[in-house]
Order: sequence, then structure tokens, then C-alpha cells
Amino acid sequence: MTAELIGYAAAWAGFALASLPLAEAQGRRAEWPRFIAAWNWANAVQYLVLIALTVPAAFGLPEAVAQGLGLAALGYALWLEWFVAKTALRLPGGTAVLFVGLDLMLGIFIGGLVGRLAGG
Repeated sequence: MTAELIGYAAAWAGFALASLPLAEAQGRRAEWPRFIAAWNWANAVQYLVLIALTVPAAFGLPEAVAQGLGLAALGYALWLEWFVAKTALRLPGGTAVLFVGLDLMLGIFIGGLVGRLAGG
């Protein structure tokens, strides 16, 4: 549990710190604080949707339905993060993908690190 909490904090701070130079490179430094605030709230929504779509799978749904709900939750989370980056930073859609990719790469890296720390 401690490793998970540290990983969550590191992922949040890591993305915030890593996204600032990326926003600056796009000429969007002034919009960055609004982006981080929106991204933070979007994360809360993502977690709620993820829970709402994956918890029912624990109650005997067929495997294909459970996997479909999980995939829908993941797709929505990626779309929401892309939409927040595009809108808050006033970026073209293709450029907003860079922010989603950065968050994914950091999340995968930190998730792997947390797994090792937790002994998994």
C-alpha cells in the first residue's frame, strides 16, 4: 500500500513537472496552470468511471462483457485526457496526443517501479 501511494504521488508530480516543458515548447506556458487543474479533475472522473465500469465485472459478468467494460473505461480515460489537453492548452488534436503519451509512459514506468518495490 505504501509503494502504491508513493507511486501515485510520483506519477502525479512527475506528469505535472514533465508537462510544463512540453507546454512551453508548444508556446502554451500561460495556459499550463489551467491545464494541470483540469487534468487533475479529469483524473478524478477517470477513476470514478473506471470503478463504475470494472466493479460490476466482479459480480459474475461474462468475461467478454467484463473485458469490454474495461476497454471502454480505458478508451474513455484516454479520450478525456486528450480532450483536456486539447481544450485547456488550446492545441491541435495531434499535438494533444503528446501529452497523453507522456502521461502513459510515465504511468507505465512508475507502475513497473511500484510493482518491483511491492515485491510483485
